[in-house]
Parts: sequence; C-alpha cells; structure tokens
Amino acid sequence: MTATGKWLIIIGGLIVLIGLLWPWLGKIPWGRLPGDIVIERENARFYFPLTTMIIVSVVITILLALFRR
Repeated sequence: MTATGKWLIIIGGLIVLIGLLWPWLGKIPWGRLPGDIVIERENARFYFPLTTMIIVSVVITILLALFRR
C-alpha cells in the first residue's frame, strides 16, 4: 500500500470518529472560550476564535507527532 493510501485511510477513520463523537463534541464550548474575540454592533458581528484556534493547533500538532513515530 502506498503512503497516499495509508493517509486516506487515516483521514477517513478520523472523519468517522468525529462523526461518532459529534453529539458530545457539540456540548464543548467551542468558540465561547475566554480569549475568543467577539465584537457586536447594531448591524454587524465580528467573531475571531483566537483561543479555540490555539487549542485546536496544539491538539493537531500532538496528534501528528504521535502518528510520525
């Protein structure tokens, strides 16, 4: 099996895992963490999930480091 095939299987497995965990993932306060920037005006809303992006980046980095070993 080629490296591309292995990666496609891993990505597919992750998508299935996320799909199975989706009901519980919705209860996590993603996007409402301290440090996420929300600016609301009368007719506009700006949202920048800074803390959420940092946490997701750290988790993905750890997962990729584990898969490379």
